Amino acid sequence: MHPEIQHYLAMIEDLRDQVIELIADLPAEALNWRPLDASGEHAVNSMAVLAAHVAGAEHFWIAEAIGGAEFSTRNRASEFAAVVKGPGELIERLGEVGAETRAVLSALPLARLNGSITVQGRTASVRWGILHVIDHTALHLGHMQITYQLWMGGGSKPSPRWFERAPSP
Repeated sequence: MHPEIQHYLAMIEDLRDQVIELIADLPAEALNWRPLDASGEHAVNSMAVLAAHVAGAEHFWIAEAIGGAEFSTRNRASEFAAVVKGPGELIERLGEVGAETRAVLSALPLARLNGSITVQGRTASVRWGILHVIDHTALHLGHMQITYQLWMGGGSKPSPRWFERAPSP
C-alpha cells in the first residue's frame, strides 16, 4: 500500500477506534440519551445515532463511492433513528465497516486517488472522498465527546494527544 493511502487508513482507523473506546463501556441509557429534547432540524443526536451515522457515512464513501459496491445499501434515515440495547451492536457495525475500509484502501492503486467519483450527481476526487470521511468522523467524534461529558456531569475519557496517535515515519 502506498504511504499516502496508508496514512489515510491510519487516520480513519484511529478516529473509529476513538469512537469505539468512547462508547464501549456505556449503558444503553447513556448511548441513547439526547442532551436536549428537540426534533426535526433542531434535534440533538445521541451517541448511538452519531456512532451509527459515522459507520454509515464511512461505508457509503469508502465501500460504495470509492470501492464500487452497489449504491443504496445505506439507510441514512435509520442511522438518525438508532436506539441500541448496548454498545455491542455499534461496535460490531464499526468493526464491519473498518474491515471494508481496510479492504478497499489496501487494494486502491495510487493513481486512483487522482480519479473521480460521482455521488448524487456531483463529481469529486477520490482523495476528497477519503479526506471527507476523516473530516466527517472527526467532527462527530467531537460531538460524541461533548455528549459523553454532559452525560458524565463534566467527566471525560482522556483523548490521545497527536504525538501519541501519529504513525512513525
